[in-house]
Amino acid sequence: MAEKELLFPLLAIDRLRTDTDGEGVTTLVAGAGCPLKCRWCINKKLLAEKQPGYITPEELFARTRIDNLYFQATGGGLCFGGGEALLHAGFIAAFRDYTGGAWRLTAETSLNVPPDKVRIAAGCIDEFIVDIKTADPEIYRRYTGGDNAVVFENLRTLIGAVGPERVKVRVPLIPEFNDEADREKTVRILREAGAERFDLFEYRV
Repeated sequence: MAEKELLFPLLAIDRLRTDTDGEGVTTLVAGAGCPLKCRWCINKKLLAEKQPGYITPEELFARTRIDNLYFQATGGGLCFGGGEALLHAGFIAAFRDYTGGAWRLTAETSLNVPPDKVRIAAGCIDEFIVDIKTADPEIYRRYTGGDNAVVFENLRTLIGAVGPERVKVRVPLIPEFNDEADREKTVRILREAGAERFDLFEYRV
């Protein structure tokens, strides 16, 4: 594995979170880098405030093990977000070795990444929170600036590798971009792709 793949572009570490990033008590590890340019993106604010500092898996473990007892007592661990977490799948796989498998690792992802990143992630991440936005290619392009052609292929690959119980799919209502009819259609398509767990919500802008 290339040395640069073992460095994570860290923006922030947010400790002792509950009910937002997977099971148990979690620490959110936010990183830079994303293939998309979503209209309302939290990461833009972080990037405007600070530049990332690059850390190794060992350094991240040293900074997060303070909450080891919380993680083990509650079945929690780290949630990798950002940014696009799966761009750093190689880093997460290396970090997993430091935890000894005792911590639950979660990743927030758009799945708009090369398929090889999904295959690596399937082998080292316990739960995936997938932010689909919409199945409609035009709405997706207008909101994210990207192409969602690879997203559903990656979703099928991921569900086939880890099972639908380890994949939660977020499908929002986005003011000025989609509506309830579009969301219902997106959920139907996602079910056909094998998804079973959904988080349906509405953006507040």
